[in-house]
This record gives sequence, C-alpha cells and structure tokens, in this order.
Amino acid sequence: MTSENSSSKGQAWFCTTGLPSDVKIEVDDMTFHLHKFPLMSKSRKLHELITEQEKNPTSRITRIQTASETNQGIENDNEEKEIHEEDEEFLIILPDFPGGSESFETAAKFCYGVKTDVSASNVAALRCAGEYLEMTEEYSEENLISKTERFLTHSVLKNIKNCIKTLTSCEGLLPLAENLGIVQRCIDAIASKAASSDPSLFGWPVNDGAGNSKGENERRKVANATRGGTGMDSWLNELGLLSLPFFKRLIFAMKALNLRAEIIESCLIYYAKKYIPGISRTSRKPSSSNVPSENDQRELLETVIANLPVEKSSNSTSNSMRILFGLLRTANILNASEVCRAALEKKIGSQLEQATLDDLLIPSYSYLNETLYDVDCVERILRYFLEDLEDGSANRIEGEERSTALILVGKLIDGYLSEIASDANLKQEKFFDLAIALPDHARLFDDGLYRAVDVYLKAHPWIPEADREKICGVLDCQKLTLEACTHAAQNERLPLRAVVQVLFFEQLQLRHAITGGFLEAEAGLTEAANGGGEEEEAVVVARAQEGGSTWGAAVRENQVLRLDMDSMRTRVHELEQECSTMKKAIEKIDKTDSSGHVERGGWRTSLTRRFGCKFKTQVCDSHEPAVNEARKGRSHRHRHRQ
Repeated sequence: MTSENSSSKGQAWFCTTGLPSDVKIEVDDMTFHLHKFPLMSKSRKLHELITEQEKNPTSRITRIQTASETNQGIENDNEEKEIHEEDEEFLIILPDFPGGSESFETAAKFCYGVKTDVSASNVAALRCAGEYLEMTEEYSEENLISKTERFLTHSVLKNIKNCIKTLTSCEGLLPLAENLGIVQRCIDAIASKAASSDPSLFGWPVNDGAGNSKGENERRKVANATRGGTGMDSWLNELGLLSLPFFKRLIFAMKALNLRAEIIESCLIYYAKKYIPGISRTSRKPSSSNVPSENDQRELLETVIANLPVEKSSNSTSNSMRILFGLLRTANILNASEVCRAALEKKIGSQLEQATLDDLLIPSYSYLNETLYDVDCVERILRYFLEDLEDGSANRIEGEERSTALILVGKLIDGYLSEIASDANLKQEKFFDLAIALPDHARLFDDGLYRAVDVYLKAHPWIPEADREKICGVLDCQKLTLEACTHAAQNERLPLRAVVQVLFFEQLQLRHAITGGFLEAEAGLTEAANGGGEEEEAVVVARAQEGGSTWGAAVRENQVLRLDMDSMRTRVHELEQECSTMKKAIEKIDKTDSSGHVERGGWRTSLTRRFGCKFKTQVCDSHEPAVNEARKGRSHRHRHRQ
C-alpha cells in the first residue's frame, strides 16, 4: 500500500494491487482506497456495511454515527449524496475508530494478508480494532482478535516493561480497552512481576542520585541485565508514563498483593519525582518535560503520600529519608492538606534515626512563623518518634536497637538546636521545649546541648538573668565532659549559679576518677598476688607506676581547682554581705526621706539620681530555687511516663 498527498483532503491511501479500488473508508482525516473482498473476508462489520450498500444502490455512503451525531443529526446529507452519485466507489465513514487511522491501516494490511508487526505499543489498539470490526475467529480462522490475544498472553503479560507500555497505550482506547479487560490484566501482571523483584539487589528504595558512585551504577546495570531486565532501573522509567488514574489503580493492586513496603514506596517516590519539581535537592527540575499545573501537582503529591506504607521499610537509608523530607518541603510549598502532611511527618518520625541534620533544616514557608526554620514541624516529628518508641511498635526491635535509635536522635536534635539557636527570632520557650523533649537517657553526654545553649545565649544577649538560668536548667552538669566543664567555667555568658554548679560537679568527677583509679590498681595488685604469677604481678606494678604520674597530676590539678572553688565561695560570701549592707542603707534612706513620705519609685529612684544607675531587687539573693528545677521537672515527667 502506498500513500499520496491530496489537495482536497489530508491524506489518501491506495492499494497498489493493479486493480481499481471499489470502496473508500474514512478514518479521522485519512481516506483509504481499498477493495471489498479482502475486507469482507476478515471483518464481519465491514461485510455487513458493504452488503447493505450493495442492496441499496441509491446510496453509496454509509456513516456509522456516534451518539452525539445521532442526537444532533447530519446536516450535509444532500451534499454527500451529490458527490457520490458521480463516484462508483462505496464510501464508509468510521468515526471514533480505536487507535485512529494508524491502527486501521494495520488492520487493513492484515485483511490483505500483509505481514503485520504487533508490539507492546500497538497490541491494545489492534485488539480493540479487531473488536470494533468484529474480526473474530468464528467469522474467519487466524483472525486479528486471536492473533492479538496470543501476543498479549505470551509476550506482553510475561514482561513487566511490555505490560507498562501496553497499559500506557490503553489510555486513548477507553472505554473499549477497559471492557475487553486489557487494562486490568496489565495492572495485575505488573503488580505480580513487581512482587518477584529483588529490591536489595537493585538499590531500592529510590534515592535522589546523591552519593552514587560510578561503580555502584555499573554493578546495578550488570545485575539488571543478568536478571533479564526485571530490575528497578529497567521499568521504573516506563512506569512514569502512566496517567495518575492508572498509576493509582496499580498501587492499589500492589497493596492487594501485600507487596513489600520498599517496592511500593519506591514506585510512589519515583513517580512523584518525575512530575513534581523540587523533591530532590540534587535536581530541582522534574524528569518529565510535561510539568503538571500546581493543582495537579498537589493532587499527585497527596495521592503519593496517602499511599506510602505506614510501616518502616527494612531497607530504609539516609537517601530514602532525604526523599521523604523533600516530599514534606514540597507539601508545605504546595499547601497540601493537614492530613497529608501529618501522615508524612508520622512516617518520617518512625525512622527519624536515619535522618541527617541537613534534612531537619526545613525552611519556614508560612508568613505566621518568624523563625528561619520550621521548628514546630521538627517538634511534631520528634513527638511521633517518641510515641512510636514508647508504643513498642513491631517495626522496632526491642532493647539495644531502640536505645541506639534514641541516642542517635538525641545527637541529631542537639545539632539541630545548635543550628537554630543563632536565630534572633527564636523564642526561648521554643528552644526550651525542644531541648527537654527528649528523655534523660537519650544523651550520654550533654556537650552538644551545652554548645546549643551557649550559641543561644550569645545570639540573645538581651534576655534577663532569670531566663538565662531557665535556659541553662536544661543542662545536666554531671553529663558534661572535662573539656565542656573547662569551657563552661570560663564562659562569661553563663549565669554565676550555673558556673558554680559546673565547678562543683567537675571537682566531683575528678574525685571519683582518682578514687576509682587507686581502687583499680589495688585490686589488680591483690589479684596478681593471689594468682602467684610473677609476670602478671610485674605487669600490674608497671601499669601502676606508669599511671602514678597521671594520678599525681590529677591530684595537683584537683588541689588547684579546690583553691579556686574556695576563693569563689569567699567572693560570693563577700558579695552577699555587701548586698545585705546596701539593702539596709537603702531602707534607711526610704525611712528618712526629707519630705516625710516615700516618693514614687522608692530607693531605686533615689539611687538612680545619686549614682546614675539602676539595680534589680533580687540580684543578690543566693537562696533562690535551684537552677536545675526545669531539668528535674523534665526527669519527673519522663519517669511518670515510663
């Protein structure tokens, strides 16, 4: 068959068999000049239409009307009759032909016995064309319907990539492709084939491309080729071509088969990355050239998040967490629903120990928040993590793994506090609440928390002394290392009470360390003596002599610190006496006022006029409640919870 351009209509197809054509069939903007007998031998529908024209020679035009045309009527009947009275060919118009002129051309070639190439991309259209033209096996053997059904069964449904291609082609063939079961068969086959994939071998779940070495990519390609192209990289690209309704049906089918969480999660994340920009920090542009509108992106994002598995993936990594945080940032930008964001925050909280500090730095997109980062969001995620930990979820192994996860999150939150502490708009209540949110056993040492407190006090020099003491109350001085204690003792930003407390516990730590060292040496010597081994005794003695100089140095340093402590106590006592004397003098001034009454402002106004300065009434009261009141309240709360 050949084609040639026509000036009157778009294109015309002619069959070059040497015989003049006796029937014309119009499909879309294409006119096919064909012969009656090859078409009638394979298609029951064309046989009926041509036979009807032969029985009614007065009209040589047959048009299969659509529903809308039936209601509206055809206005150009007279014009068409005049045209075909001069034409000896029959004319058949086939509107809404499945697959358009391309699939009809292939079906016509099949009627002429020309070898037709059936592929995953056109088999659905040909199957629908065969149904439309009634090219059944009962009407003619080895017909188009049976040929396409064999190809679907033996070639398409046994390969996941071919299934996706065929399913994609069905989007323009609805509802006929749905009625013939092609759509559902492809969806079920994809879900079944995905269940047999090995996620660990092909780098599941999907990452954002960061940190992938060239060797790792090559290994995955080789493994994929070895397994016959059933790996993630071989078909996820095709999966992104599906429309959202088909994709949702595929995810539902995967859930019905109880597929592993990492497989479903990877499909959802990859599909979202293809159409929604900004999810991956390494690539701000979507992989698809057709970017949906903002409303379509929001609908897609909410669909993806709503279908994310609630349970923690067994292959959860920092890469998958980076993608989840990318989804959360995008949900904030697109103003997704509260339910959608809460579900995503809860999933992130269930595996928070896999996150990094960079993940937690979520910008604040709301004009209601004055801070640079969304602290409320991180606080909610942390609360979900603690709730999941306390519930003893089946996704978490009891005992040591849970303790490890809690310690990792403790370090993560301390680092986050250090980052946000420099924000001048960060309220002290926000800082305080987030600092005490973790239980005491989440931190082996409080050095990271001390650094965050120091940064906050440095960035907020205007807060009063009482608030400084409250902020410092989140620290447990007994958990500070010697290096942190040394820094805190010389830190002018800390309130005096906190410095004294740090020095006290530092001295206590040194005393315990020295006492423990001597006891260990004595126990070693006793054991060596009882064992009767001269060599073991010599080793213990050598170790004791070697450590003697260290202990001596520690004792001398302890003596120096003790003198410093005594000096500081003496100075504090002197300041209290001076303050007491000053109070008595002030009271006398108020009583002996020359005007005979206490003037407004009292002794503060009097001292202000005399000395040009202002004083606080409780600055010298050394018997205020302990600095650790807030921390003790926190400990009591966690013990009550447990």
